[in-house]
Amino acid sequence: MEFVQEWFGTAHYEFARQVLQRGVAALYLIAFISTWRQFPALLGEHGLLPARHFLKTRGRRQITLFRWRYSDRMLKLLCAAGALIAAALVAGLPQLGPPWLPMVAFLAIWFGYLSVVNIGQTFYGFGWETLLCEAGFLVAFLGSNEVAPSILTIVIVRWLVFRLEFGAGMIKMRGDRSWRDLTALYYHHETQPMPNAFSRLAHLLPKPVHRLEVLGNHVAQLVVPFFLFAPQPVASVAAAVVIVTQLWLVLTGNFAWLNVITIVLAFSAVSDEAVHALVPAIPAATTYPDDPAPLYWVVIVLAASALVVVLSGKPLANLFSKHQRMNASWNRWHLVNSYGAFGSVTQERYEVIIEGSTADRPLSDADWLPYEFTGKPGDVRRRSPQIAPYQLRLDWLMWFLALGSPDSGWFRMLVQRLLEADRPTLKLLRADPFDGARPTWIRARLFLYRFATRAERKATGQWWMREEAGELLPPSRLRR
Repeated sequence: MEFVQEWFGTAHYEFARQVLQRGVAALYLIAFISTWRQFPALLGEHGLLPARHFLKTRGRRQITLFRWRYSDRMLKLLCAAGALIAAALVAGLPQLGPPWLPMVAFLAIWFGYLSVVNIGQTFYGFGWETLLCEAGFLVAFLGSNEVAPSILTIVIVRWLVFRLEFGAGMIKMRGDRSWRDLTALYYHHETQPMPNAFSRLAHLLPKPVHRLEVLGNHVAQLVVPFFLFAPQPVASVAAAVVIVTQLWLVLTGNFAWLNVITIVLAFSAVSDEAVHALVPAIPAATTYPDDPAPLYWVVIVLAASALVVVLSGKPLANLFSKHQRMNASWNRWHLVNSYGAFGSVTQERYEVIIEGSTADRPLSDADWLPYEFTGKPGDVRRRSPQIAPYQLRLDWLMWFLALGSPDSGWFRMLVQRLLEADRPTLKLLRADPFDGARPTWIRARLFLYRFATRAERKATGQWWMREEAGELLPPSRLRR
């Protein structure tokens, strides 16, 4: 057993542990802040899709702290507690104690956020929510500064990166033809859910560059992930490729924390020797006060690793299935999931523009004023902002709505809340044209958007060009 304890830890992944623990905790901090600010208006007691109703109908089997009772007060208490624990982990405070202390802290924020995700319905139906849950659970078993990080935990985090990257690569190859003929990025920078300040510049790159982008993506997602399990320094080089490609995605789009957490998790394959070669001030190996690891800690990590192995069957089969599922959780605990993104690429961008009017009988477009969202395109003269890693949930669902998503019960309630000038709902927007007053009418029009060319930008000062494509909601008012 002493041999197992000595082999169990590794003195060559201390830098990786620090990045993994503090990076994942920082994203939990952002997630809890995002939930505090948005959940009550979207899913709270008077939200667009009230969690209480969900729990009474479809949510009876969900794993959540709110299973028997939900209130906005309880939600905010959970977010506050989760944010405080996450902030402590970012500062490295629990890591100064025994190995079980950071484990308990991570399991607490994992279960707390899991409780939110499992009642979040469509507003929390994104792959990175499940990814954050799984990442928080796995890094819980990296231990504290008293013991060397377990090589088993390092490997299971790499397995998560493999599923994330290889799953995304396979879903692309099986999905849209544009990924196979290397034309996907002729459109993607322009049609992605939420462009950022540099998306237009990326879109205007020459088409041969876009083809190289797609080819590089295929290499990074279909070939490189296998080398994450290779001996060093090959594994560190593979991780560097993943990190660089994800940084390009951070630069050119807003995908909440998906790209950032992938970068953080990829450090599981970066050895201290590789970091030392770049930054000599960082030691190539670390000594620990408690070496070898305590027997109880060895047993805990072995049990967690065995659980991951047992739960890996379905995700592994899914990777090589002709009917591959994207962003699928195979259990209620959101552990060892299947991932993927953009199996299809839209070639045109449609935007839903919601407008209100205070006129008794609006007679022309001049009688209507638009509501402006924080992240999604609206005002053609406004450059898209950088939002990620923060998540704007309503803005994202507006993108799906423009694509014809059938899951639009929340939109009908959104219209009602705007007609009521509901203050929490209006806080989700960037601009209310009526300064808190109630409009008489609400309508929603569909527009076809595209990035302005360089010549159009110079001539008009616009970042976007648009033309009306139809009506999603005719003028509507509150029933008396």
